[in-house]
Amino acid sequence: MSKYDSESALAIVMRPKTGEILAMGSKPSFDPANYQKYSEEIINRNLPIWKTYEPGSTFKIITLASTVEEGTVDLMKDTFTDGGAITVDGATLHCWKHGGHGTQTYLEVVENSCNPGFVSLGQKLGVEKLMGYIRGFGFGSKTGIDLNGEGNGILFQNSKMGPVELATTAFGQGISVTPIQQITAVSAVINGGNLYTPYVVSSIIDDSSKSIIYENKPQVKRSVISKETSATVRFALESVVANGTGKNAYIENYRVGGKTGTAQKVSNGKYMVGNYILSFIGFLPANDPEVIVYVAVDNPKGVTQYGGTVSAPIARSIMMSAIETLKIKEQSGGMLKEYSYLDVKYLQVPDVVGMTKEEATKALKEFKVKYSGTGNKVAFMSPKANTFQSVETTITLLLN
Repeated sequence: MSKYDSESALAIVMRPKTGEILAMGSKPSFDPANYQKYSEEIINRNLPIWKTYEPGSTFKIITLASTVEEGTVDLMKDTFTDGGAITVDGATLHCWKHGGHGTQTYLEVVENSCNPGFVSLGQKLGVEKLMGYIRGFGFGSKTGIDLNGEGNGILFQNSKMGPVELATTAFGQGISVTPIQQITAVSAVINGGNLYTPYVVSSIIDDSSKSIIYENKPQVKRSVISKETSATVRFALESVVANGTGKNAYIENYRVGGKTGTAQKVSNGKYMVGNYILSFIGFLPANDPEVIVYVAVDNPKGVTQYGGTVSAPIARSIMMSAIETLKIKEQSGGMLKEYSYLDVKYLQVPDVVGMTKEEATKALKEFKVKYSGTGNKVAFMSPKANTFQSVETTITLLLN
């Protein structure tokens, strides 16, 4: 809020395998001790569960999961040619990239967050199937979180969905959802397919006897997709962070999956220009998620308005805190980030313990090297071998 002078900002952190809310916050907020200083609007609106808006591209995760479950395309083999726009029933729907992405696999459609590509996925699914999955993932109804003031969101009735409504729904436009619905639904996508009821209160304990009066336990509402589909979507979303629009959420030595969103806002029946809700939903480890984070910033100023530019770095910061707080261990076998010339490059540090000074210096030529102690053989190194470090990192070698 301070950095971007935004209208509002919110974040939710959840355990995707249980529905437990680990953290939730939003601005503007109020001081309960001085509530009379604030308007009723601020006091009565808990934005993460109340605010409804068009989700934008984070919603593409739902279209993707539905597509994989139905097997309508092969992400690796089937291709889509994006010329920058697609015409549906007389309406022209544009890609965010002027001129389009050209011919791409459907995995690249996901990485590039290509709207026309997702329109084609929606068309292959059809109204009944796509909307069946959307409702199955909990959109259009309250999640049942143990807090007051939750919103329902707004979906089209199937009977009122024509070709254009189907197309826009597939990439997250023309419908309205809440943040808590989004993080709960995507948790189901990545946790193996189970939709949980989110909850804040873990238990209520009697102060005198210390006995548990009430305990919240994870509640599965239903299974929406298969474990195999969930694994495929996790792979695709890890690829978004390594190679696509979510690069600013990449964390070296950890496996992060996620999706950016740049959602248009409506005023007086028309879409506003230069005024967006920028969001990012990310999780880690991508192969076995322990935590999922959703961040949305409403109309930030003085910055290029893309979810990957504004919200992904905030989500990355929260995930870094989660790594420390939840003691999430480093992972190997993740996707390597595709660096641009502007990025600080990260490389895997080779193991030089046991090498001579000359051999070690040669092996670490991409890094700065500092020696400690005397002798000609390396006995210890820091940072440790096989981790990814910035090329600006100094590798300290202890000699024997």
